[in-house]
Amino acid sequence: MRIGFDNRAYLTQQSQRIRERVALFGGKLYLEFGGKLFDDYHAARVLPGFDKSGKVKLLCELRDQAEIILCISAGAIESSKIRSDVGITYDLDVLRLIDDLRRLDLLIGSVVITQYTGQNSADNFRKKLERRGVRVYLHRLTKGYPSDIDTIVSDEGYGANPYIETSRPLVVVTAPGPGSGKLATCLSQLYHESKRGVRAGYAKYETFPIWDMPLQHPVNLAYEAATADLRDVNMIDPFHLAAYGVTAVNYNRDVEVFPIVKTILQRITGEDLYKSPTDMGVNMIGRCITNDEVVREASCQEIIRRYYKEACNYKQGLSDAETCQRIDFLMQTLGLKAQNRRVVRPALDKAAKSGCSSVAIELPDGIIITGRTNDLMNGTASVILNAIKHLSGLSDEILLISPIVLEPILRLKREVFGCLQPTLTAEEVLLALSISAATNPTAELAMNRLKELEGCEAHSSDMISKADEDTFRKLGVNLTCEPQFAGKELYEP
Repeated sequence: MRIGFDNRAYLTQQSQRIRERVALFGGKLYLEFGGKLFDDYHAARVLPGFDKSGKVKLLCELRDQAEIILCISAGAIESSKIRSDVGITYDLDVLRLIDDLRRLDLLIGSVVITQYTGQNSADNFRKKLERRGVRVYLHRLTKGYPSDIDTIVSDEGYGANPYIETSRPLVVVTAPGPGSGKLATCLSQLYHESKRGVRAGYAKYETFPIWDMPLQHPVNLAYEAATADLRDVNMIDPFHLAAYGVTAVNYNRDVEVFPIVKTILQRITGEDLYKSPTDMGVNMIGRCITNDEVVREASCQEIIRRYYKEACNYKQGLSDAETCQRIDFLMQTLGLKAQNRRVVRPALDKAAKSGCSSVAIELPDGIIITGRTNDLMNGTASVILNAIKHLSGLSDEILLISPIVLEPILRLKREVFGCLQPTLTAEEVLLALSISAATNPTAELAMNRLKELEGCEAHSSDMISKADEDTFRKLGVNLTCEPQFAGKELYEP
């Protein structure tokens, strides 16, 4: 587990850059905050050494200056849009974010439901928040956007939205995911601040793409892979190149919308401070990379992981062929193959030899451990038990959990829950292990090694259940699966 990123330097430099941008506007800045505040697993995977909660720790550095506005689109509430990396809907993630931020003593100013057109689900969500003491604002689609600037920058456009009361010089506008209306919220606020005679500014913080690294660097291509479903494409910022003669990397959506945003900002503020979309950014992350080789390798591995993820989504009807093709093209660009992932071949070989679904996991010492589905448990559960046995220095023959403990659980699943072919999931086996640990010191020894699985790589010869995916995610294991169903049954409860 080699380190390629200095997280301490990042917190120092990034917080200083944000303070400088606040000062540039005389003490009032609306900062559009992209990416994940908590659990930024993508950044942690491609930048080994990056703290997955680094962004929220950055906000803690600015705690006395900052307050937070959370945005969520009414459409995301209506469609129960899922944040795939943690497996919960956007509206539930807003609730989770509020709780987590409050625990850190960060000020949550309000929640804004954007793109509101009278959806009942949005109304119910607003009531739920307001009855728990959270201020909620409703913002509708901006009249005239994107072409009619006179209407946009008027009381019919941004002025039609209610003004969001704020009390701190730095207002961080963030959301559970993309398409949540962060930019429109920031610009609407700037319009209202200008009407009140307050000088305020706008800036953007996005982790990726990294503007001061090469366009074809694997860390930037990994961002393209992560957003392949959104059709994002990295590109040289033509406005930055024309203004300064300096090459900078941005992505298509920011470049395409820049002329509009620039004109709106000029119309609202009367100032022309930004010559390019890159100018708007405050990202210092590229300057905190300490080992380019490590970051390149980690990013290549992330692209392969994304390829497997989208291939499985396509197999399940959750994605389209173009998304897979885009990631496949990125792999070809870097000369990558699926077999460049070390755990793939051992998992496939184990499955071919045993005739059962199998999983391989690479441990921190480089050893690859395998497990297969058997009469008692599935391959996910087997490989986890085998892995913690190895980490504990225990022989493979040692039983961590007595069949006497496991068999009643199987009987319950078969006779009471009606499972036709019951095998124990990883979570069920780990719960049984925790019970055994109360009286079995060997089981306790092995259970205490579970935390060492965080950051490990795993691959399954078949697509596993969502329950087992969740278990791997909670353990911090980076899992990929072959885009193959484990059985012929169409319905899997």
